Amino acid sequence: MSDNIIFGIRPVAEAVEAGRQIERLYIRKGAEGQLMAELKDLCTRHRIRWQEVPPEKLNRMVRGNHQGVVAQTAAIAYVEPGDILERVPDDETPLVVVFDGVTDVRNFGAIARSAECAGAHGLIAPLKNSAPVNAEAIRSSAGALTTIPVARVGSIRNTLKMLQAEGFQIVAATEKSRKLLYDADFRRPTAIVMGAEDTGVSKEVLKLCDEQLAIPMIGHIESLNVSAAAAVMLFEVVRQRIGD
Repeated sequence: MSDNIIFGIRPVAEAVEAGRQIERLYIRKGAEGQLMAELKDLCTRHRIRWQEVPPEKLNRMVRGNHQGVVAQTAAIAYVEPGDILERVPDDETPLVVVFDGVTDVRNFGAIARSAECAGAHGLIAPLKNSAPVNAEAIRSSAGALTTIPVARVGSIRNTLKMLQAEGFQIVAATEKSRKLLYDADFRRPTAIVMGAEDTGVSKEVLKLCDEQLAIPMIGHIESLNVSAAAAVMLFEVVRQRIGD
């Protein structure tokens, strides 16, 4: 069993009260009782969401008496988006990667690896509908997720608006755009938005973006895997900034 798994009502409640970051919280469907009600109230106050699941799922996750509760704690310490901006050295131009629906942990890890290699200052992902930063994601990132700051936010749209107010241009990778990646100027503070593996960047997020850029394709397949596309985007930023 993973070191990041906690089970039982009181152990999970103690972890929440101690400020441990909960990545996933599973509660048995139909679970009742005073202690369970107190745990749910505690999680609500700490803005921790839970998912109600059949008992079979919990039984597969742990062998002990889970009392209808299993939590997966974060494998890394998350930061706030503002912390990422504050850590950018004065002589560097800020660069962040924003995830909009990337749910595969291997893709998440691969993007983190490319971002770290490209000198990005941080990653921002939503609390919901995003891959967890677990051991598999960390392995896929070649350890990058233990070094590059990662923020989890309740609203990607509000976060993008905050970045725009801080002087960032918001750039979305989408094959539907007529403007090519190489026609953009990345020598200013930039947030690159990478979308879901199947549907890309959501329409709501695209509306907020300052630029929608396509990677030119010559072959018959219409699009790259999201992690490959992220690498292409990131190293175009590197190419332009090294040339300064």
